[in-house]
Amino acid sequence: MSKELHIHTAEYSDILQQAVQEIRTARIVVAKQINSSIQLSYWNLGKLLFDKQLEEGYGSGVVNQLSIDLKKEFPDMGLSPRNLWDMKRFYERYRLADSKLRQAVAVLPWGHNLLLINKLQSLEAVSFYATQTIEKGWSRELLLNAIKMDSFSQMQKQIKSHNFSETLPALNADYANEVFKDTYNLGFLSITEPVKELELEKRLIEKIKSFVLELGKGFSFIGNQHRLEYNGKEYFVDMLFFHRGLRSLVAIELKIGSFKAEYVGKMNLYLSLLDKFEKGESESQSIGIILCADKDHLDVEIALQDINKPIGVAEYQLLLPKDKLQNLLIAEIKKSEEINE
Repeated sequence: MSKELHIHTAEYSDILQQAVQEIRTARIVVAKQINSSIQLSYWNLGKLLFDKQLEEGYGSGVVNQLSIDLKKEFPDMGLSPRNLWDMKRFYERYRLADSKLRQAVAVLPWGHNLLLINKLQSLEAVSFYATQTIEKGWSRELLLNAIKMDSFSQMQKQIKSHNFSETLPALNADYANEVFKDTYNLGFLSITEPVKELELEKRLIEKIKSFVLELGKGFSFIGNQHRLEYNGKEYFVDMLFFHRGLRSLVAIELKIGSFKAEYVGKMNLYLSLLDKFEKGESESQSIGIILCADKDHLDVEIALQDINKPIGVAEYQLLLPKDKLQNLLIAEIKKSEEINE
């Protein structure tokens, strides 16, 4: 005899989100274990070539023969001469690196590691992109896009634009400062032409999994165009999330243009309504993020002055403009052809 289970929609949604997260986490763990095993064998092969002091040129004959013999034993592995030399470069690049960096690259797919070896010189930059890839599940294409946009340098220059330290308890303020970023990469939307705010929101909703990954750990999506009503008037929050670590509702407003001071007043109102009508007893005060195409730090600073609700202003980066994207692809194809030749 089946018994019907009655449960609040929001509570069920939270159970579903947690169950999905558990399965995704398990899959990521398995994928990391597989990648780690593959990278370990590549690492040891690279060490072997390094220890035998084989170099491209006089050692090519040895490596070519090694490739032929190894492919007979392991036909399902990528053991071409080019790949064997890449394994040696992989070992040389990281053999003296700190353990944290070596652990990060060890769980990445081989194609990602080749990108990091070929595109970057700084180990600090490698560490940044490797960590971001692990946290956000970047594909090889998204990793390439982030490198081409020089996300590492952009991150170094960023100034946090928020009033968390003035509006939140010290511990919450420090945590919120870690959780929220100054720039979000929306390259996964594959946008190459200007879009309206509703279209941007629609694209984000369609790829909400990718957007949650970009936001970071702990976010659960509640809904878009979330309706708030007060004094006979309706208000709609573009996107509403809940962050489990902060125990806070997080309202996100999307703006396709540059930051304007009036956006802060609107967000302040939304947060007041969320705290008044939707915040749970055990939850912390709601936090607002205004996500726009561009911002001036001084404009943000003056707009947030005397605001008593925690609000941050962040920029988003889309994919490269269409002409630059085409040039990038052409350059990559040419480089690939030169390597093959």
